[in-house]
Amino acid sequence: MSQPDVTVVVAVYNTMPYLTACLDSLVGQTIGLDRLEVVAVDDGSTDRSGAELDRYAKRYPDTVRVLRQANSGGPAVPSNRALDHARGRYVFFIGSDDHLGPEALERLVDAADRWGSDVVLGRMVGTNKRYVHQAVYAETREQVDLVDSALPWSLSNTKLFRRDLIERHGLRFRTDMPMGSDQPFTLEACVRANKVSVLGDYEYYYAVKRHNAQNITYASRFEERLRCAEELVGFVAGLLEPGPRRDAVLLRHFSWEVAKLLQTELLDLGADVQERVHDRIRKLVEGYLTDDILARLAPNLRLRLVVARDATLGRLRELIRQQAERTPPEISIEDGRWYAHYVGFRDPSLGYPDEWYDVTDGSAKVLAMLTATRLAWGRDAAGARSLVVTAQSRWAELADLPAEALRVSAGEVVGVTAVTTGAPGTVVRTVFAVDRLLAAVPLNGGRETVRAEVSTPVGVGSAPLRTDRRVGAPRLLTRHGVRLHLVTPTTNHKGQVIVAITPVTTGRFLARLRRIWPSGGK
Repeated sequence: MSQPDVTVVVAVYNTMPYLTACLDSLVGQTIGLDRLEVVAVDDGSTDRSGAELDRYAKRYPDTVRVLRQANSGGPAVPSNRALDHARGRYVFFIGSDDHLGPEALERLVDAADRWGSDVVLGRMVGTNKRYVHQAVYAETREQVDLVDSALPWSLSNTKLFRRDLIERHGLRFRTDMPMGSDQPFTLEACVRANKVSVLGDYEYYYAVKRHNAQNITYASRFEERLRCAEELVGFVAGLLEPGPRRDAVLLRHFSWEVAKLLQTELLDLGADVQERVHDRIRKLVEGYLTDDILARLAPNLRLRLVVARDATLGRLRELIRQQAERTPPEISIEDGRWYAHYVGFRDPSLGYPDEWYDVTDGSAKVLAMLTATRLAWGRDAAGARSLVVTAQSRWAELADLPAEALRVSAGEVVGVTAVTTGAPGTVVRTVFAVDRLLAAVPLNGGRETVRAEVSTPVGVGSAPLRTDRRVGAPRLLTRHGVRLHLVTPTTNHKGQVIVAITPVTTGRFLARLRRIWPSGGK
């Protein structure tokens, strides 16, 4: 039997019906069945996954092999077992709920052979709103490394690897990590590789977020995530010498795995758990957060991590609450710069620079964050119907902007807005002509979110109008041309102000009359 060009490793645990789409995408690859080997390991599935694997193995006996074992709790053990049985020149890993583009493997193998690459990344996209970091796929590049690209942000194992590289260095998945076990494997492969390449010219890999959100990444527990973050940071520190390459990878881990532990979900944990988490994250930051990483962190994440390192748990909790709010706490405006009074601002015991609190670049968006206080119907001078939206801003600076700097719109319709000073801050009153709203809506109706847009010398910001309490105006039945419409100003489940417009058909109108007058007037 000739050696296949590529072995695809599939670790399977209860992924029906997604597994069928995954296997279909493999046996349908343009590389051809004679150049392909699929090694699937059933990790103790209790749904129909085992039977589905058997069906494909029976149909494609020279291509699909199925191995079985008791459930191991994660993809690492079955992936390692599949590697022990792989025969291809290259190995490709796929999640059993994901699938490939038809030409994926052929393109990947051709690129690896042409360039002599040990690792090749093919553009990966998310489905069902699954997030996939896209920066590394911006262009096709024959060679990338950890410093000159976004490679550290794409360390999943869903790539093509030269199998000789894997075996020469004894690379296997960490079996002590319930999540993230592929990242040490992928990172070390990229470090040991003579060449890592990226193909951004095709949608190679479709990463699926299951409708029941049971992918292991989404189902992990908090303390497991913390332990895996510690393992990842420790692995990087042991693999790479201090310097730019280590910092490039740790920037990703501090931004993603570590900082995400310092969000509002931490506040829901017991006090003793919060103390342990704070202590363990403080040690990570003290040990590995260099000045270079600190300078490159997003401002909100930088502040979160240094407060975790330098301040009490109480102050860390306060900062997390502050950052969870839609608008910053108190603002100081000095020489045209905006400084947010988050925890540590001008605190001599911490000594953080003012620029860490500078939110000037985002000030336009802050000014656009209006709180709706009233929705009402009115009439213009000619007696035509209008919708009046009244909102409050905490910022007196909004009244100092030119009139054209603030636009309030419902979809494509821009209202007529007036801003007046009102304690505290300003009052924003916008009038929408109902005829204009109706003219802009599709024939089948629609729902438009009311948004504010503010233009300032430092940029443009926009935000939906929100309210802390339910506001609304009575439904209005009105005519536009020969058609009747119901216009409903209200708020949605997110607290955003919306205008819902529904065409009224004859049947709907009669049904409404029957509800109002069920006895037919008798």
